[in-house]
Amino acid sequence: MSTVSEPVSLSAPRGADAGLTPKQLADKYGLSVSGARPGLLAYTKQLWARRHFIWAFATARLVAQYTDAKLGQLWQVVTPLLNCGVFYLVFGVILASKQGFPGHTYISWLCIGVFVFQFTQNAVQSGTRAISDNLGLIRALHFPRASLPIAFTVIQLQQLLISMVVLVVTVLAGGIKPGKTWLLVIPELLLQTLFNTGISLIFARIGSKTSDISQLIPFVMRAWMFLSGVMFSIQDKIQTWPHSIQTIMALNPASVYMDLLRHAFAPIIYNKHQAVHQTLPPHQWTYGIGWAIGMFVIGYVFFWKAEEEYGRG
Repeated sequence: MSTVSEPVSLSAPRGADAGLTPKQLADKYGLSVSGARPGLLAYTKQLWARRHFIWAFATARLVAQYTDAKLGQLWQVVTPLLNCGVFYLVFGVILASKQGFPGHTYISWLCIGVFVFQFTQNAVQSGTRAISDNLGLIRALHFPRASLPIAFTVIQLQQLLISMVVLVVTVLAGGIKPGKTWLLVIPELLLQTLFNTGISLIFARIGSKTSDISQLIPFVMRAWMFLSGVMFSIQDKIQTWPHSIQTIMALNPASVYMDLLRHAFAPIIYNKHQAVHQTLPPHQWTYGIGWAIGMFVIGYVFFWKAEEEYGRG
């Protein structure tokens, strides 16, 4: 004789779990939402545990970036040199921005500015696409998503360190001798890297939701470059401007980090009108430290807040 079994309800728990809500059931059996955002401290520990992955990922991407080019990794040196050459022709020669600089020091002053600004510019541009260009990796593997924008910042740092060889040669060729201030290059690069990481994290979150931002970034960066005194002394151009505007311009992080590195490498041309060693205003280091720590903390928390949203939808 056949019997008909009663339908089993999958929505309501029976026995000891009867009457418990889904949240209470999850708490009772230690269940959590898949992909839920961990606490800030736990997230930081997870990110630190992936530090070797971040470095390996950055190195592999850097090597692969020039694999198809005949000159290969040499482009990491040639590219900044070409940029300096173009800027020198237009601004140094045609627009005569080199006038007033002692000897041939304008080339060194210009190249330092180009290298510093492009470090930040490339970090912003690559950070904007860090999430959207790696959705396959994000959806396939579980790891702190901040690893990606941080890795792309590391790529830009590696490129800068390779290019620094060219910068040192350029500075020496300009008649500037090594001095104690060259040791300040290390803390300057550390501060700028921290700043770049923070701003890269901010644009990584924005770019993950608004892909059109990548089309706008080149225009914003171009305007920022001209307002930062990369190719000419911005201080000379704004001497007659209102004091409040001059203060805002002095707080420009790109200008701050350029001043720090220019003074570290070549204090003799920090003030282009006097061929003597100059003392860097102490507030420049205060600005540099403030921008680095402030931007990193803001960017890190801002990115972490949307951790569970990356790669979805």
